[in-house]
Amino acid sequence: MSKLQDASMSEVSAEAKPTKGFDSDAFAMNLASAMENGGRALAAYLKAREQKQTPDNPPTEFAELIKTVSAVSEYWLSDQARAVDLQARLGKSYLELWGYAARRLAGEEVEPAIEPDPRDKRFADPEWRSNLLFNFLMQAYLLTTKWTNELVRDAHGLDPHTRKKAEFYITQLTNAAAPSNFVMTNPEVLRETFASNADNLARGMKMLAEDIEAGRGVLRIRQSDSAGLAVGVNLATTPGKVIYQNELMQLIQYSPSTENVLRTPLLIVPPWINKFYILDLTPEKSYIRWCVDQGITVFVISWVNPDGHLGEKTFEDYMKQGPLAAMDAIEKATGETKVHTAGYCVGGTLLAATLAWLANKRRQRVRSVTFFAAQVDFTHAGDLLVFADEDQISALERDMKRSGVLEGSKMAMTFNMLRSNDLIWPYVVSNYLKGKAPSAFDLLHWNSDATRMPAANHSFYLRNCYLENRLSTGSMVLDNTLLDLSRVRVPVYNLATRDDHIAPAESVLYGSRFFGGPVRFVLAGSGHIAGVINPPSRGKYQYWTNDGISDKTLAQWMQDAQEHKGSWWPDWLAWLRNIDGKEVPAREVGTGALSPIEDAPGSYVRVRA
Repeated sequence: MSKLQDASMSEVSAEAKPTKGFDSDAFAMNLASAMENGGRALAAYLKAREQKQTPDNPPTEFAELIKTVSAVSEYWLSDQARAVDLQARLGKSYLELWGYAARRLAGEEVEPAIEPDPRDKRFADPEWRSNLLFNFLMQAYLLTTKWTNELVRDAHGLDPHTRKKAEFYITQLTNAAAPSNFVMTNPEVLRETFASNADNLARGMKMLAEDIEAGRGVLRIRQSDSAGLAVGVNLATTPGKVIYQNELMQLIQYSPSTENVLRTPLLIVPPWINKFYILDLTPEKSYIRWCVDQGITVFVISWVNPDGHLGEKTFEDYMKQGPLAAMDAIEKATGETKVHTAGYCVGGTLLAATLAWLANKRRQRVRSVTFFAAQVDFTHAGDLLVFADEDQISALERDMKRSGVLEGSKMAMTFNMLRSNDLIWPYVVSNYLKGKAPSAFDLLHWNSDATRMPAANHSFYLRNCYLENRLSTGSMVLDNTLLDLSRVRVPVYNLATRDDHIAPAESVLYGSRFFGGPVRFVLAGSGHIAGVINPPSRGKYQYWTNDGISDKTLAQWMQDAQEHKGSWWPDWLAWLRNIDGKEVPAREVGTGALSPIEDAPGSYVRVRA
């Protein structure tokens, strides 16, 4: 018997072994192993529900999908003429495709009925075009996708929110149904299956079982090999100390690397939806390390990864125990009463609210504010608005009430769904169909290092920002204080990213008009992460500037904008130094009134959900 037959079917090598020709015995054994691990995956799914580790109820998104698709269907099927048109549209497309296939089978050179987008990586394999069967499947899928999108587009009478939900859910359905996602209809996977005697499927089903077990009954798709990546070892390694902590955050002060530093320190407020070390990945990508090397005294908030005991912590608590507490600690550590501030994503939203609160109290604690892909107005908030209506938020609040928190995996999956053809299906195909374990990637390791959120805080944020848009309209109340952004008169550096699905550039630009002081709006190339984390040394992407931002759409702003190659970081540094360029001798951590508690990156960031 072969070595493969002697091996246990449950112990499949994670690495592909080269084979010589088709081996029917090996093929059968690998298929049996794949089936065994498929059973193991199902058992992990069922066990979690039997032990109540995972609630056995359909997600709220499923109910919304049914309700939304039903609204579109009702429009087309409620009128006989529209129903006939519905069938005729698709039938005509299929007839054209059938004619194309017949003529090509006869040896003619004909133009396809439809072509994929050149950037669509799903159909990059040459066999999608050279093989008539796979080409037919691809075109049938693309025509059906085009048809479903047109049904949403042409369904009259839908309110804007329902239409947006329909566009989103139809995209999720069509992305999931792509022929590239299945063994028998993906030419590359099919070739690999026969070339490796189905070893790819055996390895893939083993990984599937492991990922469902790791997610306690929920599929946790691995996007990166985390074995060689660790916070404090090769991620988040900029030297510093935790100098202050409370139940919601640790405050890190970083050690200087220059003889002199800017007099005014910088306080960075990251989002609590993710961990702060997106700003301190590997040393060559670290924004924090770069700032330190430019002569800035950097302080960063590291939010706690909360459990149910902190479920009642509110947005107001996050303001008081976050930025406000940090400013007080920085004054003790440095003697400076004012700070430069920077807020990333929802951290920027909290920071804007904090500045409005300070303005109302007439407290001058901030010299400037920088926003990284942060929104203060949610009129143009993009695809996340799909989840922002009374029914969905109420359902989410009921779910959060059980444990006191929103599990990080739920938010992570929501963000992944915004770009499912980049962050979900390529990994499903590569991991579970091709059997290829992902390589180590710092950014995706960070992306999977999810954080929980207190129910009270998250509910306030969804209702006051996404649902009711209270911050920009001047009706948000924190600490019995009505917030007015027009009273925030410190200089603002407002960074947006061009391909942002979370904080769309149009939304960030529109939010610039609500501040009472001078605003420098800058648009960076790429998206929510890569557009922000873009070190000058890499020479990647570009950014645009244009001083005219009053009452302009993004398209109008771009018409007169000037493009600059490379990173926006030096532009921001020049802006910051222009506000206050005075320097003082570098401040060693621990020489002020606050003694170090532990080394950076601290203990809060190491807690995994």
